[in-house]
Amino acid sequence: MTFTSVPAGQITTIVTSLEMTSKPPLRPMPATELQLKRWEAPALDTYRALYRRVGEPWLWFSRLIMADAELAAIIHDAKVKIWAVTDLRGIEVGILELDFREDRQCEISFFGLIPELNGKGHGRWLMAMALQLGWAEKNAEGEGVERMWVHTCTLDGPGALGFYRKSGFVPYQRQIETFADPRLSGHLPMDAAPQIPLIA
Repeated sequence: MTFTSVPAGQITTIVTSLEMTSKPPLRPMPATELQLKRWEAPALDTYRALYRRVGEPWLWFSRLIMADAELAAIIHDAKVKIWAVTDLRGIEVGILELDFREDRQCEISFFGLIPELNGKGHGRWLMAMALQLGWAEKNAEGEGVERMWVHTCTLDGPGALGFYRKSGFVPYQRQIETFADPRLSGHLPMDAAPQIPLIA
């Protein structure tokens, strides 16, 4: 067994990619008071605000460092579909983003709820909706999706990998990712994700 040093100011995480290559059998829809609200070509500031609200505890930062034109090219693409998860008051408390830009493929790009909702069963409902929406998509020729996939990393909640496997996804790849700590660059506040040590 060997150890590899990570330079100060950097973070390393293990990324696991998982896939589902056939539509799962129908299951009862988990109960929830949450709803999905489709966002078509959302304003960049609105999108980033929700992305940050959901992802800051896990150091989500990729969409925060993108130039406006680069981000708009993704989230305004007709083949990228985004939903805000809202509560009964209409307050946005989660995000679901499905990427169909690769033909007959669906990537669950972003999937999450604010920390206050974790562990209450709402994630099972959101995944049921993601699978329903993903497998229902058709391309211009009327052909359906052949594969859905998602990735998670060791910075995510400790139950994330098990949750995806329980949902029917099968791991197929593991990678190591190293990046500059977004707290040190100012893209996230210094007190974000306190469970992840900040080594300047």
